[in-house]
Amino acid sequence: MSKNSGVSSGVYGLAFIGALIYNIQHSNTFLLGLIGFLKALVWPAFLVYKLMEFLKM
Repeated sequence: MSKNSGVSSGVYGLAFIGALIYNIQHSNTFLLGLIGFLKALVWPAFLVYKLMEFLKM
C-alpha cells in the first residue's frame, strides 16, 4: 500500500456513506434498501465507465 491510500479511502468512504444515505432514503421496502446498499458499493465503477465513454477512451 502507498502512503496516499488513506486519503483516497477516506474520500471513497464519505462518498459511500453519502450514496448509502441517499439510496436508503429513497427506498420504500427492505429489498430496495438492500439494492441501494449494493448500488452504493459499486457506483464509482459506473461513474468511471461513463466518464471514459464520454471521453471516448
